[in-house]
Amino acid sequence: MADTFQFELVAPEKLIFSDDIEFVVVPGAEGDFGVLPGHALLLSTVRPGIIEIHENDKPKERFFVGGGFAEVTPERCTVLSTESVNLAEIDESAARARLDTAERDLNDAASDGEREKAEKALEVAQALVAACS
Repeated sequence: MADTFQFELVAPEKLIFSDDIEFVVVPGAEGDFGVLPGHALLLSTVRPGIIEIHENDKPKERFFVGGGFAEVTPERCTVLSTESVNLAEIDESAARARLDTAERDLNDAASDGEREKAEKALEVAQALVAACS
């Protein structure tokens, strides 16, 4: 068996995934980064995008994350996400409706705080629609 490390994907409401894996790709704020067993210590923000869990050099599981934080040690990678969903469970029409709502909310934003919140929601909705493609 190949070398593995513990990977956990946690959403606010529950543990989404927890298992020993060979390789994972995380959408970091500065770009995607891969984690293998023995990885150097790393803390990173996570941008909206897709987490890919690989087994035998092929993607095994894919999850959409709305953002969050990642902590990597040589033995473990933990992603604390703002939202997570298995890519296979995403409804493309619902994702497009979410994007329409986010665009409307941004156009209707009356204050800087509302605009900032709407821009973040739009970023997540755009990434979700892109993940469906």
